[in-house]
Amino acid sequence: MKMTMHIDDALLENVVRLTGASSKTEAVSIALKEMDRKARLREFGKKGLGFTKAELMAAVDPAYDLMALRVADGGAPAGRLSDESEGSHAAPVPAPRKAVNYRDALRKRKKR
Repeated sequence: MKMTMHIDDALLENVVRLTGASSKTEAVSIALKEMDRKARLREFGKKGLGFTKAELMAAVDPAYDLMALRVADGGAPAGRLSDESEGSHAAPVPAPRKAVNYRDALRKRKKR
């Protein structure tokens, strides 16, 4: 949809720079999507998901190992063991991966 808007030039240029958008239109679209995402997350935080504590506990597999997932994803801090609390002989966790550039991630999605 085309429309005429009065947008602060400095603010828009800052959003273009921060998002890495290739155009002002793309920057506005990214900013609007982010505001929508934040508002929906805020609503989830206020209202919850509608489950009781017992329902949430029943929904998680007892064998779920968060640290193992973090190690597999490379998201745990470098040099930490995957299961320090139990004293296992796990290998150190690799350093976290390079941060993803938001613009590059969007372009990869568009190519699919």
